[in-house]
Amino acid sequence: MSLAGSDTDRPNIVLLHCHDLGRHLHCLGAATVRTPHLDRLAAESVVLEQMFATAPQCSPSRASLFTGRWPHANGVLGLTHRGFAWDLHPAERHLAALLHDHGYATEMVGVHHESRRVSDEQLAGRLGFDRVRTGGMAETVAQRGVEALERLAAAGRPFYLQAGFIEPHRLPGARDAAGTMGFIGDHMEPDSERGVAVPPYLVDDGPAREEIAELQGAIEYMDRGAGRILDAIDRLGLARNTVVVFTTDHGLALPRAKCSLYDPGTEVAFMLRYPARGWGGGRREDALLSNVDVLPTLLELTGAHTEGPPLHGRSFLPLLDGEPYEPAQQVFTEMTFHDYYDPRRAVRTRRHKLIVNFSSAPGFMDPTQSWNRRCRAVDANPYPNTEAHPDHELYDLLDDPHELVDLAADPAHAHVLRALADQLHTWMTTTDDPLLRGAVTSPLHRRSSLMLAGQA
Repeated sequence: MSLAGSDTDRPNIVLLHCHDLGRHLHCLGAATVRTPHLDRLAAESVVLEQMFATAPQCSPSRASLFTGRWPHANGVLGLTHRGFAWDLHPAERHLAALLHDHGYATEMVGVHHESRRVSDEQLAGRLGFDRVRTGGMAETVAQRGVEALERLAAAGRPFYLQAGFIEPHRLPGARDAAGTMGFIGDHMEPDSERGVAVPPYLVDDGPAREEIAELQGAIEYMDRGAGRILDAIDRLGLARNTVVVFTTDHGLALPRAKCSLYDPGTEVAFMLRYPARGWGGGRREDALLSNVDVLPTLLELTGAHTEGPPLHGRSFLPLLDGEPYEPAQQVFTEMTFHDYYDPRRAVRTRRHKLIVNFSSAPGFMDPTQSWNRRCRAVDANPYPNTEAHPDHELYDLLDDPHELVDLAADPAHAHVLRALADQLHTWMTTTDDPLLRGAVTSPLHRRSSLMLAGQA
């Protein structure tokens, strides 16, 4: 057996993550999706069924996952690539840096989207990785992940490996019809072997079924890549003392999911396997959790020190250990920028959700990256992509799980609205949310202002 991670106080950590998945895995109820490798991992893990992202978009959610802090506090209020250019504040510490300071070897392969895009060498220095190799489709990421595991296993130190898959993000391909961007690029195939199930918040018709088949194919392709890394962990004798985490950044890249604060936009798959500590057996927990809680949990597990700004997340280590744990009564979610400025904040309990909107943007942002949309939302509003959303929205998640009936104006729910508004305002105040001080401007706004002033 390898010496790597032989100190059980400092287990190895392999964190696998992907784009735009939500909870769309066979093991989490998506009956027509083929994910045998992640299904097996779920059967060997503790599955956290009510984990939510802090934000329904790539960069802000990942920034919370890897810093334990809210997007509006860590600096990543929007996308980090190209001209969007949001970035972690200089004082923010990435999980890799905190573990590196604790004696861990640290590597990253595949998707990076939690800080401003720079070269791999600059990224390693900024975030605390010994080695970084970004880019690549799932097959390439899997191969690089296996190579990293082989190298790390031979080094005799506990290690942290972060492996990110771009799939099932939308990817352009030669087979796309004009005005559309599908899910399969030029390297994947649609998958309808088990049929096609259109999510219930979308209209179930021929174009939607065609698009969902592509999505299912991209998920199956990503699952194969994850399976190669999981197989290598077993082959190298690392499984017992390695924490394996699988998660995603936010919900599916479909209308009323990604880029919205409805549940399909913020729900995420989350499972952890750690045989040496008894985390396994397919145990399922339904405590309300946020991915801002993940970093504090891993730090408590490893004994790594918290350095930098105060953490906003709360460790759920007792929950994983089967010890007494007082679950949160609510989770908070947010969006500020994605393709455009659409500031929104929400609080969700087990029964209700309040969404507060701070601009007159359309009802929900369209994440299809297509002029011609194949999937369409089921919505009482016939023009949800053009008509402005209301000041605030209130939903009863038990009676209306797809959040289609807005109760904000219903006098019978006024007391619920007021209680949730107080909770949301308290959270925004205590975490110093800049929205309470006025509109938030983007890096592009600042750069353009400097250019006009002759300072750029």
